[in-house]
Amino acid sequence: MSNSDTPVSSQPPYDIEAYLHSMAHDLRLRIDAGALHDPLMVGIHTGGIWVAKRLHTALGLSEPLGKLSIAFYRDDFTHIGLHPQVSPSSLPFDIEGRDIILVDDVLYTGRTIRAAMNELFDFGRPARVLLAVLCDRPGRELPIQADVIGASFMLDHHEEIVLSGPEPLSLSIQQRVVEA
Repeated sequence: MSNSDTPVSSQPPYDIEAYLHSMAHDLRLRIDAGALHDPLMVGIHTGGIWVAKRLHTALGLSEPLGKLSIAFYRDDFTHIGLHPQVSPSSLPFDIEGRDIILVDDVLYTGRTIRAAMNELFDFGRPARVLLAVLCDRPGRELPIQADVIGASFMLDHHEEIVLSGPEPLSLSIQQRVVEA
């Protein structure tokens, strides 16, 4: 796993460029070592796509960037409703038998990644899926772990990481609004 084992302070400033550089370096090492063969990159809407665009450019991948919208695959959609601006997924390539780098901004409960993998497998059966996330934080509800991590944060359950962008990308730690 590529990340410093020491969690990042939850106080700004956050060095997103350093996190992205570390992620791109680890992915490049995996590609060069043959652990990933001619990978395709897929970002999860919205923040994951912003991060994936930066990694895709840094790695110089030849195939276009894929984009997943997991709105219909979320297990909380009956509770929170459907977001009014749902964009469709776009995978402009065949994923069958290919190595996929799945990218998201924040790994928290694991439910977004589960939903993304469900949708991804509706498009075909990849050879392998490697998960790359800009930020990792405690609070898993599902046994999902990232392979490549930009930074790890130790946060309380009432805090959340918010990525703003796309240009420039910025991180903030905010208090979660709890509905009564």
